[in-house]
Amino acid sequence: MEREPFPEPIFVTCPIIPDLDKYRRRLDKIWTGKWFTNNGKQHQLLEERLKKYLDVPQISLFNNGTIALMTACRCLGLSGEVITTPFTFAATPHALTWNNITPVFCDIEPTTYTIDADKLESSITSDTTAILPVHIFGTPCNIQKIQKIADNYGLKIIYDAAHAFGTKVGNKGIGNFGDITMFSFHATKQFHTAEGGALTFGDPSLKEKIDLLKNFGIKNEEEVIIAGINGKMNELQAALGMEVIKYLDADRTQRKQLYDTYIQKLKNISGLVLPEVKKNVYNNYQYFVIHVEREKFGISRDEVHENLKKFNVFTRKYFSPLCSEYEYYRRLPSASKANLPMANKIVDEVLCMPLYGTLFVQDIEKICEIVTGFQK
Repeated sequence: MEREPFPEPIFVTCPIIPDLDKYRRRLDKIWTGKWFTNNGKQHQLLEERLKKYLDVPQISLFNNGTIALMTACRCLGLSGEVITTPFTFAATPHALTWNNITPVFCDIEPTTYTIDADKLESSITSDTTAILPVHIFGTPCNIQKIQKIADNYGLKIIYDAAHAFGTKVGNKGIGNFGDITMFSFHATKQFHTAEGGALTFGDPSLKEKIDLLKNFGIKNEEEVIIAGINGKMNELQAALGMEVIKYLDADRTQRKQLYDTYIQKLKNISGLVLPEVKKNVYNNYQYFVIHVEREKFGISRDEVHENLKKFNVFTRKYFSPLCSEYEYYRRLPSASKANLPMANKIVDEVLCMPLYGTLFVQDIEKICEIVTGFQK
């Protein structure tokens, strides 16, 4: 049976939209207090709320995740080379470059798409100061092995958890691993402040330094003690976050139902490889990704992507092209295709499907029927 296109576009993601009247009430307090930035009341409230929600000992809020990641690199005094993944958003290697650090690309695992911990050691040189892995699509990296390698070589670890808000390994929030973890609160993320981000960390001595770095290095009215940047989250962002966070648990419950529907409807379709669910992981269900094997499915990932547009369904080819293929990074020895065979294969085969809390099970069922109809 031929399916009709959706009457309205179905996008890959959609932000949580909180009650506008409740948000206005918070804005009223900001207007009355005339305190719009610089660690105001809403900022303080959100920082404490997120500290509990993410189950982390320390947290510092930022105006966006990229500035947060840049600050983390500066805070830990990184230099030389840092090993990272090419299968990530541009901000990951850019944060290194802006700190005059050379990204060294390491290949990825074939099923989780996270950095391949078994290949890390071959990338370490005398100039390596840290590892910057990414929890791709909310799936945690091989945390234990990465930590062991870092300890053996005296390296720092900064985790990019832009996709992993609310993810847990065992009973520990994902922000408890490594030296520092970065979260993004961009509007495409499950929890958002329109734009925003945070750093979480265990060492309490880092709190003062990070807060100084994100506020120009200003210690008090008369002292500027380090060369900082302007990375502060403002009160309008924080107020939005205080309302969005109220919806998270219900949103995750709905996302799980939609995620499970994808699994049920697509699990027996030859040529579609579905996400690997790691044991002992509390999933945030932010993304649902299919891996299209052209030989078995009959058409390529790109054809699935284009064909879905005809039905008003808009998917995303994360992360195409690879960061290692950007003109700026292509010159690096580690960016060669010979060094990154799995990443270069996966980037042409994975597709992010629509997944957000305001979709319905019948929407996902229809999308699955459309995708199944493409099989040849």
